[in-house]
Formats: sequence, C-alpha cells, structure tokens
Amino acid sequence: MAILKERRKLERIIRKSKTVFLMAHRDLDLDALGSCVGLSLILKKKRKDCYIVIDDKIHELGVEKVLRELEGCINVVKSENIEKYLNPTDSKNLLIVLDTNKTDLVQSKEVLKLIDKKVVIDHHELGKTTIKDAFIIDDTNASSTCEMITRLIELYDHDIESYYATILLSGIVLDTNNFTLKTSKDTYYAAYYLASIGASAKKVQYLLKQDIEEYTERQKLMSGIETINRKIAYTKASASTIYRREDLAKVADTLLFFNNIEASFVIGKIGKNKIGISARSLGSYDIGKIVTKLGGGGDECEGAAVFENTTISAVEKELKALILKEEGE
Repeated sequence: MAILKERRKLERIIRKSKTVFLMAHRDLDLDALGSCVGLSLILKKKRKDCYIVIDDKIHELGVEKVLRELEGCINVVKSENIEKYLNPTDSKNLLIVLDTNKTDLVQSKEVLKLIDKKVVIDHHELGKTTIKDAFIIDDTNASSTCEMITRLIELYDHDIESYYATILLSGIVLDTNNFTLKTSKDTYYAAYYLASIGASAKKVQYLLKQDIEEYTERQKLMSGIETINRKIAYTKASASTIYRREDLAKVADTLLFFNNIEASFVIGKIGKNKIGISARSLGSYDIGKIVTKLGGGGDECEGAAVFENTTISAVEKELKALILKEEGE
C-alpha cells in the first residue's frame, strides 16, 4: 500500500510541523470525515496542534451525526477563521488534504493558497486539476481514504476508542457500497483490524442510515433508466431538481446491482448552472476513459465530470455518443 511505502517521508514532514490542518472535499461524506478524524488521532499522539477545516453548511445525515457526537473532541474550524490558528512560523504549518486531490473540490481554495507545505492522501485518480505543489500519496488500489488511514493507525499501534474505529469502518463500508465495489484483501483486512479494536457493525449501520426524503428524491432518478447493449445503464434527473454529488453517486452505485449491468452513469444538476455526471463500474468496463473525455476524471471503477452553462439533455447526448463510440457502434 502506497501510504506504508511513503510513511517515512510523511513522518518527516509531520515531525517538522507544529500546526496541522486537515481538509477534505466539499460535501463531506463519511470517508472524507472519517479519514480526517482518524489522522487527527495520530497527530494528537504526536503532540501536534490539529484542526479540521470544514466550510460545508449542510451535511449528509451520517456526517451530521459524527460531528454532533464528536463536538468538543475534535477541533473544527472554518477557513475564514484559519489565520488565527496558524503558527507564527510559516514552515511549522502543514496542510493535509484527504479524500481528494483536486483543487476545485476542496473545502477551501483559499486555505490551499495560505499554507505552503502540503500533503495529499487520496485514493482517486490524479488529473488536470490535481494539487501541484504537494507531496502526494495516491493509492487507486485502496477502497477508501479510511482504509489508508487505518493502515497507518495499525502501523503506529495507536490505541483508539471503539467509536473512532467505527467511524473509520463506516467510511470503508460507504465507499465500497458494503464491500461490493473496489474491495481487496487489504480492504477486508482493514475492516477486520477495526473490528478487532472495537468497531461496531451495528453503529456503522446507524451512521449510514438515510434520510427518507433524500432517499425518495433519489428514487425518482430510477424511473428513467435506459441501457446500452444491456450492460451499461444510465439515467438523468429532472432539470428542476438540484442534487448533491453524493446523491448521484449513490444512484450510480445502486444501478450496478441490476442483472447484467457492468457500468452506470447518472446525470443531474448539482448547482444552479452546473450539471454533474457520476459513473460507477464493477471493474470490467473502464468508465474513467469516458469521463476523462468529458473533461472529468476517474478510474475503471468510479469517475465524475462537471459541466457548466449547458443542459442535461446536451450532456446526455454527449455521454451517449461517447459510450456508443466506445462500444463500436
């Protein structure tokens, strides 16, 4: 695993730092938050001042539960207030970006500019908008960033409370869709390790419980499913509804459960003038090739693309043309 191979360099960077800021992508999910929380435990053991940067105003249900239950146990700061937490010596400040490597997806671009020394820990494909001035530990074979951080915790043999182990396990369960996607022996081992130190499967299910209204809204996307060659499924949302990126991703995950479906694409509005595509695959169909041609990024198992100032119909037409070309039709 990449993070174990690079651990000595990572350790040297951390050792030379005093104040460490952790930041993940916008629209936090349990893998992003869980990896931040897990790494913060390691940093506290190393006696570093540690802060998690969160600007999101609205959280998905599981993230909201964790933040509420950990209030007072972790230091959460907004980017607009970060300057008062900075160490007076610039070289003593460190920013670690987790669960994304893209400048346009982080909680705050301003924080990227403010702190010179940066590390990225991620499991997604690198791309055109990858953070350039950072030491990057990227492992596309890992199921999740929580899996990567779990291996670090095991390496350092840190005692962590069972609730923290549960948060890390929930991030793994989320990103693997309950161990059905991008799951390797390392993933199972990380889950075993977390369970052995007290992670609760029952509590994981509690954290992953869904809001019934959000679930109902996502189900609307299931009514217009179309298939190409009976193995690629895609659907599009109504132009009147704005979804979160993770909502599109969850529907894309669900489509893979249908018989014969090897890849899925979901199109929907993710902002006033933004259209998003979320794509998933079981690994036998390289969706990364498709979304990269659409200006996005990804690998053979997951990918995404964002379009501005266009329509859902136009994006659908472009996506379908690329898929048919890839299929030789």
